[in-house]
Amino acid sequence: VQLQASGGGSVQPEGSLRLSCAASGSISSGYVMGWHRQAPGKQREFVANINVALYTNYAGSVKGRFTISRDNAKNTVYLQMNSLKPEDTAVYLCHYWSRGVYYWGQGTQVTVSS
Repeated sequence: VQLQASGGGSVQPEGSLRLSCAASGSISSGYVMGWHRQAPGKQREFVANINVALYTNYAGSVKGRFTISRDNAKNTVYLQMNSLKPEDTAVYLCHYWSRGVYYWGQGTQVTVSS
């Protein structure tokens, strides 16, 4: 499975960004896709995920501000990030999970700064 992420960038506080991640290759049914993030000097942390039935999970720190969605026909997951804060600054990593195995995409940088 290969993952191609896009959509990162720089934005001012309270701004918005939308990340995308497309999966290709040996895609199985029932997979989960989502995002983690890692800030400099910090551990990787879970952000959000969504399963094929569109059931979602969010970290408490982003709930109400971020929205994850997916297009099953395109094997693509999206992360709409609103009301961004400086503490959201991190490398965002897309993941694909199926049958106990994680696959990771390349990171995309999100910087929130005035």
